[in-house]
Amino acid sequence: QVQLVESGGGLVQPGGSLRLSCAASKNINAMGWYRQAPGKQRELVASITRSGSTNYADSVKGRFTISRDNAKNTVYLQMNSLKPEDTAIYYCNAGPLSSLLNRGGDYWGQGTQVTVSS
Repeated sequence: QVQLVESGGGLVQPGGSLRLSCAASKNINAMGWYRQAPGKQRELVASITRSGSTNYADSVKGRFTISRDNAKNTVYLQMNSLKPEDTAIYYCNAGPLSSLLNRGGDYWGQGTQVTVSS
């Protein structure tokens, strides 16, 4: 069993930045972030493996950066140039890469709210 503890999130104005963090209780290869906006399906935002291989949703490319500290089993999501359409609950996710890229890995964080509004 893997526990994922998220931090970060909050309210920010359009064009602003936020950083999310997610600490895992044990080493796991693939970690990432999903998000779910009201009335929409949960979607993959970004993923990263221990070797540093990354994947991004087209909607966030060039604005969001995923990174990780393997020594701390922690993944980060730096979100810049935020838009109102980025408003959602963001969930940390971990598990086999093939699963994470499709419908999500086995382990989920509790979710953190990101609201982009003036």
